[in-house]
Amino acid sequence: MKLFPNNFLWGGAIAANQVEGSYNHDGKGLSTSDMLPSGILSSHQTREERTPGIKDVAIDFYNRYPEDIALFNEMGFNCLRLSIAWTRIFPNGDEESPNEAGLAYYDRIFDELATHNIQPFVTLSHYEMPYSLVENYGGWADRQLIGFFEHYVSTVFERYKDKVKLWLTFNEINMSLHAPFTGVGLQEDASEQEIYQAIHHQLVANAKAVKLCHQIIPDAKIGNMLLGAINYPFTCNPDDVIAAMHENNKWLFFGDVQTRGKYPGYMLRYFRENGIEIAMEDDDLDVIASASVDFISFSYYASGCASADPKQKEVGNIVASVPNPYLKKSQWGWLIDPKGLRILLNFLYDRYQKPLFIVENGLGAIDELDENGEIHDDYRIAYLNDHLVQAREAMLDGVELMGFTTWGPIDLVANSTAEMRKRYGFIYVDRHDDFSGSLKRKRKKSFFWYQDVIKTQGASLTVK
Repeated sequence: MKLFPNNFLWGGAIAANQVEGSYNHDGKGLSTSDMLPSGILSSHQTREERTPGIKDVAIDFYNRYPEDIALFNEMGFNCLRLSIAWTRIFPNGDEESPNEAGLAYYDRIFDELATHNIQPFVTLSHYEMPYSLVENYGGWADRQLIGFFEHYVSTVFERYKDKVKLWLTFNEINMSLHAPFTGVGLQEDASEQEIYQAIHHQLVANAKAVKLCHQIIPDAKIGNMLLGAINYPFTCNPDDVIAAMHENNKWLFFGDVQTRGKYPGYMLRYFRENGIEIAMEDDDLDVIASASVDFISFSYYASGCASADPKQKEVGNIVASVPNPYLKKSQWGWLIDPKGLRILLNFLYDRYQKPLFIVENGLGAIDELDENGEIHDDYRIAYLNDHLVQAREAMLDGVELMGFTTWGPIDLVANSTAEMRKRYGFIYVDRHDDFSGSLKRKRKKSFFWYQDVIKTQGASLTVK
């Protein structure tokens, strides 16, 4: 029982706006991500104010993808999660005809993956959308975006139906509650009324994408993606238990709608008590009810605690929670909780009874080259080892787990702060926050560790 199943999907996860660069090449339009040169924690710039950012070049995956995919193959990947940049296909978001250069680019990517027997796992919208849709429509506040998104996804489904069989709709869809510009194209001071209205439009668009995928690619699977921010009660005080329930419901709401096909009662109560009224068209709820996702995917980096005392909170990974005194923190203040992954897997599987997929898990750290130019990232190995051990424990508990794609298999630009020094990869990229560096790739110690984990189907993992 030490082995993961033979059909388990092993790989890594990247996002177009954090690796590709070439932000304005081959007809690509500006995205909301391009307007955040200092990451999603900063205020966005307008088109006129825009200054160069590190993501403009990122790690130049746009041109260097054959080299990077060869390295992924060397590690033994049979799956790569990546995203399509909406603005490469429809630069402004509302065009009738797609940009052929953008479509052809992803054809080349998928063909290159196929030569290495790596299955592409594609996210349709990963923390970016055409900035023109924000300028001209106010982002997802306007329900016209449902139609624009539907046109985009039907275009890529038709184009890649023979090449891509695994899809995700929106990356960490619940993050819109914490970073509305990144998630739904609204200003950071948008009201809850405005944010939840935009989220409703996105949930309708999600359902339409699921239906289109089933129609156009019947042998494909399409899932949603949640930021798996599980919260424990800070104490056994019932008030803290209820506080944890409320905190978890904030993100489980998205999974409930995308899986069960209706707005849950706890959310309807929240809307009533906070004066939130969602404008819907007559068939919106029918559309949502008719399109349950095939599987649940999620990111997991840390757990948190919830307390009825608001003074207890502090901000970790963008989301505020109460620190857990039993856990250590990473260099960026994120709580390291491998057993929380097992708890979350059981929690989600019990709730939804659908296959699960861990699509992001990893450790951001400052990696130092030794005197021989090598990187001995034992801290990353320990982090991932312990999380994979707990994932295996969850499978022994009966959880149906499809795969594991670590974030990110190669150093990339951090989304929250637009930094290169916060490195996640098994592959080092010579690129730095001052825009310097040769972009040369180098294998870290963790590269060979992950290679061995995949080769042995997890038998090489260390149980403490």
